[in-house]
Amino acid sequence: MTNFSLKQLRYFEALARHGHFRHAADACAISQPALSMQIKDLEEMLGTALFDRSARQVRLTSFGEEFGLRVRDILRSVDELEDLARAARDRLVGRLRIGVIPTVAPYMLPAIIASLNDAYPGLDIHVRETVTQTLISELAEGRLDTAIVALPVSEPSLTEVALFEENFVLVRSRADEDKPVPGSEALRDMRLLLLEEGHCFRHQALSFCNFQASRPRELLDGSSLSTLVQMVGAGIGVTLIPEMAVPIETRSADVSIARFKRPEPSRTIGLIWRKTNPLASELREIADRLATICDDPSTPASGVDRGGETVTDTPAGPP
Repeated sequence: MTNFSLKQLRYFEALARHGHFRHAADACAISQPALSMQIKDLEEMLGTALFDRSARQVRLTSFGEEFGLRVRDILRSVDELEDLARAARDRLVGRLRIGVIPTVAPYMLPAIIASLNDAYPGLDIHVRETVTQTLISELAEGRLDTAIVALPVSEPSLTEVALFEENFVLVRSRADEDKPVPGSEALRDMRLLLLEEGHCFRHQALSFCNFQASRPRELLDGSSLSTLVQMVGAGIGVTLIPEMAVPIETRSADVSIARFKRPEPSRTIGLIWRKTNPLASELREIADRLATICDDPSTPASGVDRGGETVTDTPAGPP
């Protein structure tokens, strides 16, 4: 019987995921030579190569692909055994791996982490910020415990719990702040700045504007909401952002904020996790706590101050 170790399987999974010895070694917190030796020993025990190595790239062999599918199942099962033991304790302690989409992370993470640290002193929180599809994949592979995303994700294997709903606002040049707010139809004829492909917020904005895939449109992409707002401030176009982003993203930009005619475009933010996760009851408790945070007027998710100078309620134009 081949006596490879669980540690070697984790090293294999890291190298398969990163495709680079140094990056995989950094992720595993070991030296690159030590990782190389462990992979070499694993291949010798198996009697076949797991990776094709070149000067620039490391790729799985056909056997490595098959091996990797089973390794991921094994590692996910091991992690769930650890979670099962944690769930049997009186309090949630140890590592909690939380994923967050980029249009939430900068605005909500401080309040979320502070609240969780206060409620669960023994919790070791690890945060992963990336787009929704990557978070879903990493949840399925057992590399994350839970994630904060825009709902619905419509994955049968995942539990979804809504935390709060927030509206989108229009960001435009300061020179346009006295003009009527364009409706969704008018936005289709404007230079609309959007997040690049992969961000769910991009598709939500396009859905509000009812863009047809076959229709030519002048769109400019940005990698972050901050970039989009700064581009608007430079007079390049207009954009939509979630309310929670307004206080941070508009404070250093020469822009105006306007609210759309009702029904306003909006999104639902929620917590998701694998239905098979042994920590499901603890994660539901965390969801309840996060929903309470979001209802707190002092947190960004509760919405920007309607009575201050941040949001301008300009009369809406044609729908």
